Amino acid sequence: MSTLTRLPKAELHVHLESTIRRDTLRELAARNGRPLPDDTSGRRFDGFRAFGDHGAAVRACLVTATDFRRVAVEFCADAVGQGLRYAEITFTAAAHEERLDAPGMPLAAVLDGLAEGHDRYGLVTRVILDHSRRRGVERLRRTVALARSHAPAVVAIGLAGDEAYPLAPFATVLDEAADAGVALVHHAGETAGVASVAEAVRRGHAARLGHGIRILDDDPEHADLLAEVRERGVALEVCPSSNVALGVVESFAAHPLPALCAAGLAVTVNTDIPAVVGTTLSTEYRRIADAFDFGPARLAELARAGVEASFAPEPVRAALCRDIDAWAAAQPGTA
Repeated sequence: MSTLTRLPKAELHVHLESTIRRDTLRELAARNGRPLPDDTSGRRFDGFRAFGDHGAAVRACLVTATDFRRVAVEFCADAVGQGLRYAEITFTAAAHEERLDAPGMPLAAVLDGLAEGHDRYGLVTRVILDHSRRRGVERLRRTVALARSHAPAVVAIGLAGDEAYPLAPFATVLDEAADAGVALVHHAGETAGVASVAEAVRRGHAARLGHGIRILDDDPEHADLLAEVRERGVALEVCPSSNVALGVVESFAAHPLPALCAAGLAVTVNTDIPAVVGTTLSTEYRRIADAFDFGPARLAELARAGVEASFAPEPVRAALCRDIDAWAAAQPGTA
């Protein structure tokens, strides 16, 4: 595990609210008079709604600017300890400011915390703002406005949440965002099938897919989608332990990650909700190595894919790829 911790890594799919340390969450809940959410580490959720309810309980514990800043700084400390050098953190800014009647505060506090985390630990970060498919179009417009006003610290927006809710109601806003140069990264192909992937790519202008693991589903209506995604280089943000915890796949060994790689897709490895399921990015790489017999060269390919699919500044990408190559070359049997 120590060797995999030293593997330089980028993470593209991790929700800030689902990274909070258990001790921090306990302290925030007590100070802000909120119920302490259950410890779900290592547990499987009974459906997506149960997971959503848990997430809402966690978010309710975040109240002040100090709370948001703290969890951002602690994310940076924990990430660097796992070998991360670059991370794109997903954050539900517009929902928090509505909940707290505090326009602008949650995102500003998170960005302050990430800047402090960079100064302390050297982690380079960017933010992706997400929007629940269950919520209204006007909140998505607010999310687009936040992204544009906080660029380049905010690099993208995307739809998230229950994929049973279609993307179509948001298509006009997404068109406007794409025309304005805002990158789009949607959750799709996790709890819903390949049609949700087609919608995200073709109507949602997706530059990457959050999860996307159902793209290999047999669906004659979208038989050409795999080739389209592969040729356009739309990367998949694959989160194996999260998929198991949410019941999307039966077990880690049954995860389609190897098949996605074999199909020529750009596959990246991510944690999604690490504190919720009890994982780290190094642990994900270890589980992949053990479950699928991936050696150092294959793991380095996955790490490199994460860098290449990122929105990181070019000097950061180049340095990370060089260091990944150096890590791979130093492993036994890969010279």
